[in-house]
Amino acid sequence: MRCSRLLKAQYWCYLQLFTDSPTLRPLPFVWPYALVFWVVYIWAFAPEWRIVRTGVEGVRREDSKDSGSLRLLLGGQWVALLIAFAIAFVTAFAFPGRLQVPLFAVGISLLLLGSLLRRYCWRTLGEYFTGDVRARRDQPVIRSGPYRLVRHPSYTGGMMMFIGIGLSLGNWISVVLLTFSTVALYSYRVSVEERALLETIGEPYGAYMKECKRFIPYVV
Repeated sequence: MRCSRLLKAQYWCYLQLFTDSPTLRPLPFVWPYALVFWVVYIWAFAPEWRIVRTGVEGVRREDSKDSGSLRLLLGGQWVALLIAFAIAFVTAFAFPGRLQVPLFAVGISLLLLGSLLRRYCWRTLGEYFTGDVRARRDQPVIRSGPYRLVRHPSYTGGMMMFIGIGLSLGNWISVVLLTFSTVALYSYRVSVEERALLETIGEPYGAYMKECKRFIPYVV
């Protein structure tokens, strides 16, 4: 009887340890979550390469107004991703076990929605969406689609994607790192872009800046 109770107690302890402690590996590296994560990840970033390629070509032009923002943005994002993926294996900073799957689902949803928002922005801007900072005097101020609500919805979508990756990795430090680095990088990019647009387009864009927030409607 005593042995049976001891075995039951041990089983209960192992069960609690399993349910309350973080998994040894991040869910993007655990089947079947890995399949979901990497399919969505590749789908989300596949079209970004075309934007990056055209942006790199534009930066090489003598009249480029990019001020190094594309290089900083790409380099900063990749460094942040590499560190975030590495830190995700440090279980001391992992989400509690019961939160990992729900927050993984939230992260995947943000990655999907962020990519969809960016694609919507590409279609809305058409030829005026470029990978590098570029402005033309005959360029209109686009106020349709998501640009009715914020000035830089594509960057909002980018932030959603990287925050989603952090949540999917199931690690607090990964989330904080990707959130703050992405916000900082996009903020610098926006300052360069808006300066170029104001210098080139002038008052029409200045009026638009007074009407809409940068990233989140009515907030910031």
